[in-house]
Amino acid sequence: MGFKDYIILLLIVAVVYFWFRMRKYKQTIDDYHKSTGYLERKYENIELENIDTRLNQHLFKNVLNSIQSHVYQSYYTIEKLSNVLDYVLYKTPKQLVTPRDEINFIKSLIEINKIKLSPLFDLRTKILIDDRDPFLERKVIAPLVAIDLIENAFKHADTQNNDSFISIVVELNNGYFTLSVSNKISVQTPLAKTSGGIGVSSLEKRLKHLYKDRYKLQKSIHDQVYSVSLKIKLEE
Repeated sequence: MGFKDYIILLLIVAVVYFWFRMRKYKQTIDDYHKSTGYLERKYENIELENIDTRLNQHLFKNVLNSIQSHVYQSYYTIEKLSNVLDYVLYKTPKQLVTPRDEINFIKSLIEINKIKLSPLFDLRTKILIDDRDPFLERKVIAPLVAIDLIENAFKHADTQNNDSFISIVVELNNGYFTLSVSNKISVQTPLAKTSGGIGVSSLEKRLKHLYKDRYKLQKSIHDQVYSVSLKIKLEE
């Protein structure tokens, strides 16, 4: 077995281990719910959706495929995967996290998906944080609120044409958290036929429960470019 094959095997074992670890974590949460009557609380549906999102097997499948395709970047990718898993296991069980935590998670998620792309692909990322914003270190935002929008962009983007691109802009300013994502749509993607998007409808349901009228989610398709913008007014 060559060095490259050994690294790939090691990474496969690592991902499988993390997946089983998270399954065990889900079982622990389920047992806790049954013993305490937690499922009768106001946010039961939201919490269950959070668990399902955190245990989304497609996320780990995409990560594994990326690692296998770019074995020489594996050590860097494993570091970012570790950051994502730490966030999933230790931050997201909480109902709310700080904007800084969510933004750091976004950065790691982008880096993991980035290795699937050609070095010449037009990936535009911009993180605009006002360090003086009073909400930056306060637990005022739902965890994983950005995952569907970012994952969809990488999944459905047209990565073959010269004019293809993915744009991700994250802002925190004046008490507002904003995430804007856009990408050139592949002609084979189902997003070309709908203004919705996979996962976005369940996200909107979750947002309505948590933020009521304090958020705005806008989606559009124009000239084969899918755009979505999420803006949340942060309050304690």
